[in-house]
Amino acid sequence: MGRNLCDAFFRCRLAREGLCHIKVGGPPASRGWRMPIRQISFGDLSIADLIVDAIYKGGSANNAGDDPIAKLLPCGNQGGFRFCGSTTLPGCRMAVLFSTFNEPDWPDLLEPETGRFMYFGDNRQPGHELHETRGGNKLLRACFEALHSGVQSRLTVPPFFVFSRASERRDVQFKGLAVPGAEGVPATDDLVAIWRTSDGLRFQNYRAVFTILDVPVVSREWINRVVAGDPADGAPSPWLNWRYNNCGFGGGP
Repeated sequence: MGRNLCDAFFRCRLAREGLCHIKVGGPPASRGWRMPIRQISFGDLSIADLIVDAIYKGGSANNAGDDPIAKLLPCGNQGGFRFCGSTTLPGCRMAVLFSTFNEPDWPDLLEPETGRFMYFGDNRQPGHELHETRGGNKLLRACFEALHSGVQSRLTVPPFFVFSRASERRDVQFKGLAVPGAEGVPATDDLVAIWRTSDGLRFQNYRAVFTILDVPVVSREWINRVVAGDPADGAPSPWLNWRYNNCGFGGGP
């Protein structure tokens, strides 16, 4: 079998098995194959690892139970800011930050090259005090205070899991494991209360800066340990390094 025919044979075989996409046509330099984005079915969510940029499928019952994040993590099925446990430290075991990345008034931003993630808190309507929300802004304040208060306080900060909306229905995409603060961002700038105006009414909300860690896969085993209250056991090394050494993020001790 000639080389070109052999290559074509194996590309077709991989495509039949769902392991690649084949690009057809175009100049020779543009031909090739690429791995598809991993998609995890709704029925497998409770046992699935969290893989950066993988798609986690929503349900088809057309109700709140279709939410995939609630199947992945015990953090509720509504809202952009969710948590397991309380909104006080050390009572919070994990937190979820969900963003559509398409709200003009609250332009959450993820920089893929640096991992820096800017997220706006949950006081997004006038008529309430900065911390008079479902608990998200209180948790932000507590976590960033702990970030800058030394290692013993930092040990109480839960892991943050970041998700975005995918292209179909309730599907979501995992963006990564995050920690408060960012390298080069001082303590005066990583959590800031900003003013907004809506219908002539002024109110405040938080703008928070996080860092997405270099953790391609978050294992289900570690997620279960976090839920059980033992996050240090089997944790990803970048998260442990931040937890115990701060890695220079946010200028804390």
